[in-house]
Amino acid sequence: MFWTDGSTASLRRAGEDQTLVPSAWSRLVDVNLDPPFPNREVFSAARMLADDRFVRRFRPRVVSTTLAVAWVAAGRRAAYVTDGDLRDSVHFAAGIALCQAAGCVVTALDGGPVHTGRGGLVVAADEPTHTALLTLVAAARPPAG
Repeated sequence: MFWTDGSTASLRRAGEDQTLVPSAWSRLVDVNLDPPFPNREVFSAARMLADDRFVRRFRPRVVSTTLAVAWVAAGRRAAYVTDGDLRDSVHFAAGIALCQAAGCVVTALDGGPVHTGRGGLVVAADEPTHTALLTLVAAARPPAG
């Protein structure tokens, strides 16, 4: 069971707690490709996945489960990216809290605070991974017209 008290994040297994430690070593990035795509004018996850810079640095996994957010906190994934407005979504609340307590970098697609601005979610194990993904998100703009 993954859990947080708001300042630490842990995995409880067989009655023992282990502190979660985010890690980008796996290079695995989970990406949610389920519609709707409210940011389609400025971001396309499919275009990001096809970007050669993404392919050289990361290994994509396509999932639509918020368990992937907890996997970032646990060091099982380097990152998670999803489009969408999360303000009314209860699905991400626990995972975001877990990741923040574990020390992950958690922002909206534009790098701002979650639940503000453009929306979406980028959760990364570390700052270099987060920076690389924000660059790729910005480059994943669909062509005009």
